Amino acid sequence: MLSNSDIEALEDILFAEPWGDEALDFFGLHGVVCASVVGPAKLSAEDIFRLATGTQAVPGGEVPEVFARCVKKLSEDMAHALDMGQALELPEPEDGDPMNALENWCAGFVDTFLEHEDEWLETASEEETADLLVPMLTLSGLFDDEDFQKVRNSDKLSRQMADAIPDSLTDLYLLFHAPD
Repeated sequence: MLSNSDIEALEDILFAEPWGDEALDFFGLHGVVCASVVGPAKLSAEDIFRLATGTQAVPGGEVPEVFARCVKKLSEDMAHALDMGQALELPEPEDGDPMNALENWCAGFVDTFLEHEDEWLETASEEETADLLVPMLTLSGLFDDEDFQKVRNSDKLSRQMADAIPDSLTDLYLLFHAPD
């Protein structure tokens, strides 16, 4: 579990110039790290930094130490929880809009999936993978699909999708990381 000061340090990095306008917030970063843990593509701290900030190259060639340390801790905590058979808990905003935070989390997750889509779809059953991704795809706000919009416009359906995410994450992790 990251401390509040770790999260503040991460957000200071994410919202720094020159990428601050394009960067994900902590919830989006958490989604990126989660996709790296549950999916088939193990991402480096540099890969995660590029996805989270929207930059093509890491400035100065090196990811800030606090960023790399926090990403490693998040990854290890998630993998440990999944290995112990526990569902992953998504971060909750202390104030503000929980659905906005969830949308940001889903967008980070889906961006990571899309960046490595070939690996996700070739490693396991494409249909099973797609079914497990539906809650994240729907709630990410990245697609104009009419069915996705209907779900997002319904509090009840949005909540059902949100509630399905932890099980989907566990199933994705098992799909890509459990021995045959």
